[in-house]
Amino acid sequence: MDTPRHPRLRLAGALTCLLIPLLAACAGRQRTEQAPSPPYKRGERPYSINGIRYEPLASHKGFQQEGTASSYGADFHGRATSSGEPFDMNAMTAAHKTLPLGVYVRVRHKRSNREVEVRINDRGPFVGDRIIDLSEAAAEKLGMLREGLAPVRVTALGYRSLDRNGAPTYRDPESYDRGDFTLQVGAFRSRDNADRLARELRRDFSEADVREGLVSGTRFFRVRVGRYASLKTALASQQQHRGRRFPGCFVVARD
Repeated sequence: MDTPRHPRLRLAGALTCLLIPLLAACAGRQRTEQAPSPPYKRGERPYSINGIRYEPLASHKGFQQEGTASSYGADFHGRATSSGEPFDMNAMTAAHKTLPLGVYVRVRHKRSNREVEVRINDRGPFVGDRIIDLSEAAAEKLGMLREGLAPVRVTALGYRSLDRNGAPTYRDPESYDRGDFTLQVGAFRSRDNADRLARELRRDFSEADVREGLVSGTRFFRVRVGRYASLKTALASQQQHRGRRFPGCFVVARD
């Protein structure tokens, strides 16, 4: 792939921490906007690259797209993907800007009609008008590795499982609403400040914790409160707290 994705996505997280003060309204770039309807699992929060905002889709159903496919391989092998798993150039995976992570898609080469099925586990590509970035193994199977780019049609299939005979089948998720969510109410560079706020919040909330993250060499401490098994419940709580104590809070998935 021509332009690295993951360092920029980690930078987007850093900007979020810097731009969301504890009691300030949500404002700024990239991940500071209000939570959309999809669950905030890893890699599903809105993000911005080169000034363009991308909103991951809540559902893959009915998705089709035509455009240019590219591939990436050895330069990214072993690096973390947007799903958190290491990129494996020999696995049948791909990067897409907005499809839900974990969804399988069929990619058909429009000139040769060869097809591959790949799992979306990364974000990208962010070069030109390319719509999907295939692993080296997938690109080779599609017959486009030598040419580098290929005209393709992408069709979303669903989440894959195996039937009793070991044949792959595709399904919708059990529920887009079900999950493990919390509210992020502040982010600090000082651990002491984050711990102090968390201690104060435990007086009023059943759960309040601090999550540490290293982003582009800078350490941040995010303060989170509450725990919700439903996205709808979490979003309702977000709206309630935005009108009172935490105007800048937003929903995140617990990890």
